Amino acid sequence: MAEIMGRKEVTGQIGMTWEMVKTPLIVPLLRLAVYICLAMALMLFVERVYMGIVIVLVKLFWKKPEDRYKWKPCEEDLEPGSTTYPFVLVQIPMFNEKEVYKISIGAACGLSWPIDRLVIQVLDDSTDPNIKQMVEEECQRWAAKGVNVVYQIRETRGGYKAGALKEGLKRSYVKHCEFVAIFDADFRPEPDFLKRAIPFFRNNPDLALVQARWRFVNADECLLTKMQEMSLNYHFTVEQEVGSATHAFFGFNGTAGVWRIAAINEAGGWKDRTTVEDMDLAVRASLRGWKFVYLGHLQVKSELPSTFKAFRFQQHRWSCGPANLFRKMVMEIVRNKKVKFWKKLYVIYSFFFVRKIIAHMVTFFFYCVVLPLTILIPEVEVPTWGSIYIPSIITILNSVGTPRSIHLLFYWILFENVMSLHRTKATFIGLLEAGRVNEWVVTEKLGDALKNKTNSKTAIKRPRFKIGDRINVLELCFAVFLFICGCCDLLYGKHYYFIYLFLQTISFTITGFGYIGTIVP
Repeated sequence: MAEIMGRKEVTGQIGMTWEMVKTPLIVPLLRLAVYICLAMALMLFVERVYMGIVIVLVKLFWKKPEDRYKWKPCEEDLEPGSTTYPFVLVQIPMFNEKEVYKISIGAACGLSWPIDRLVIQVLDDSTDPNIKQMVEEECQRWAAKGVNVVYQIRETRGGYKAGALKEGLKRSYVKHCEFVAIFDADFRPEPDFLKRAIPFFRNNPDLALVQARWRFVNADECLLTKMQEMSLNYHFTVEQEVGSATHAFFGFNGTAGVWRIAAINEAGGWKDRTTVEDMDLAVRASLRGWKFVYLGHLQVKSELPSTFKAFRFQQHRWSCGPANLFRKMVMEIVRNKKVKFWKKLYVIYSFFFVRKIIAHMVTFFFYCVVLPLTILIPEVEVPTWGSIYIPSIITILNSVGTPRSIHLLFYWILFENVMSLHRTKATFIGLLEAGRVNEWVVTEKLGDALKNKTNSKTAIKRPRFKIGDRINVLELCFAVFLFICGCCDLLYGKHYYFIYLFLQTISFTITGFGYIGTIVP
């Protein structure tokens, strides 16, 4: 009996202490967190609505890029031969690309361009000697056919991709090249790619970049690739299109684009200070007055990561890099005098702050932390417009890029909430320049395996992971937290949040056990 009384007394003391702390401290802090999250949600909502309105106006009333930039095809002069065609360098950076090196090199060597005005540079940073030998032999095979392809290696991987591209431009045999087309190892341009892209530069000496759209060859492989397609299609269909039409600026995607080499040099060349060397170069070139154009109809085949581990590493780089670049360049952008105020405002607020920072943080903190906590602390409420209406409208606007996957929209929301955990963590690492700020892991590719799957009924042979590699502890911890909050809402709540919380718990659990890449929609 005494033991029972003692337990009740301890429980009572804990409850009294909690009430003493909750009212003056926890409740005000959580209420402040709600206000901050609502403000961020409104910022993202206004950004999405603005982008939606502008893209409609662009499609209805804007001139097409061919008309705005006076596009005319390259016409070969019969007298001097191919001198009307400028010298073009094609760079293919790669690192241990066993599955895709033949595809990318073959596609580049198959480009329709005068052979005496095209240099193909394979920048191989591979550490596997067998793969290096295979890539070199493939280059020699195409060189024997008369293609001007050069196999280039470095002693170290300093600067990663940026270092390889920078080193490639230093070679004496590319000094006469006026433009450089860049393709990652899993990208395969169509033969007419250069003939459709290069003419944009002819009558536009201030044009620095022509960016093509990515087209995904494995979008239907599994649920993971479907989710990625939905996210990236909004980026291409809306964000890139709007930036190109309104400010002649957007972030270079690092591949499937053609640069004017003079613009690269004037902007200071490739820099490896962040993991987004492509965005870094684009911002610096834009600050010097160069213009960019995005071509949605010019598409290049590419591959999406089909394992969750590879996708996580990619998303870390894509989230950490922009935040770190924002930290390094925000004052440089503010002090710049070559671009107009409205363009600087667009780059700082819209391009960086809202899309690269706020979008990740509000998704994670609001819908995965603050909203569930309000169930445990009922004194704090979230207005319906903030918890339901705004996120619903944002989601609908985000889905316009991939109408064929509209049936997966609800799961896409849950998946994006899971990924916001990693993106937010990476964003803070970038802003604070913490330990993994310069971590660079090359995205795994399955090029030949995908091709074989298309031509036969055999399944793709995926690499086997140890149980420790597959399990993601952070996701499982959040699954437990959301499950507890969902149970509390089911038993004591009044908002029916438990429906969302239980579904989000399932999503965190699936990714926690690493099975998202194996689910076929």
